[in-house]
Amino acid sequence: MATQTRDIYLTANGIRHHVIARGDQERPIVMMIHGLTQQAHVFDDIAAVLAEDYHVYSLDVRGRGESEWGKPNGYHFANYVEDLEAVREGLGIPSFALVGTSMGGLISMHYGAKYPRHVSAIAMNDIGPDIDPSGLHRILSMAAEAPEAFQDLRTVASYYRRENAPVLAKRSDDEVIEYARWHVRKNDLGVYVWKMDPALRERREPDVSQPDPWESFRALACPLLVLRGADSDILTPPIVDKMREAQPDAQLVEVPGVGHAPSLMEPEAKEPLRRFLAGVLGTR
Repeated sequence: MATQTRDIYLTANGIRHHVIARGDQERPIVMMIHGLTQQAHVFDDIAAVLAEDYHVYSLDVRGRGESEWGKPNGYHFANYVEDLEAVREGLGIPSFALVGTSMGGLISMHYGAKYPRHVSAIAMNDIGPDIDPSGLHRILSMAAEAPEAFQDLRTVASYYRRENAPVLAKRSDDEVIEYARWHVRKNDLGVYVWKMDPALRERREPDVSQPDPWESFRALACPLLVLRGADSDILTPPIVDKMREAQPDAQLVEVPGVGHAPSLMEPEAKEPLRRFLAGVLGTR
């Protein structure tokens, strides 16, 4: 789906950040934030769809994609929230709707609790204030045990096909290669290495105290959409039930046949997301 994109680089909270922009700059704004080991291009397809009605930004979180690496013990939610606030200020955005997958959903949640006047709505994609331990172990193990380099893109795609099956199970080989290629770069030796700070694959103590996730979730005062992959091992039904109690007005959508996390291009995810944003931001 061809939509003109603009690559924006700006220094925010002491880190050079990369943001992909799409759509009419006069339209309401949507900011999309990716997961732990991802980068902004994972939203290319759904961002192109949303750009028909909105001005859509996709952010490379610090240490990923084209954004600058930070201090090894500085990869934590307190910094991610301040990064997002500094990006907002740098772009001159008065307010936006946030769409966050996995870690991006938690960044959105903590940001919405701290800076509510800048947030018109939040969509949290397959994430909640709690994370099921089995799913968390799977993701952290995948991050820690990933190969350091690959000979070619097909090898990278094979790795993702094997290790990230919940995300890619229904995608063609060409689609998996397209997904994989944005996560790596070719180094001076001609092999592909990750476009992610190696420090992110190590578990370190953060350099500051972290916000309480349930406190942040309960504090959200904007319209809230929670999407869940029906086969998710991250956002499980007991966690969803607890979220219902904490935010009874939140809209909850389950995407059948998908694990962690929906791409948001599934019809069962895309249409509810579009309706949710239309209800808050309107459409053309």
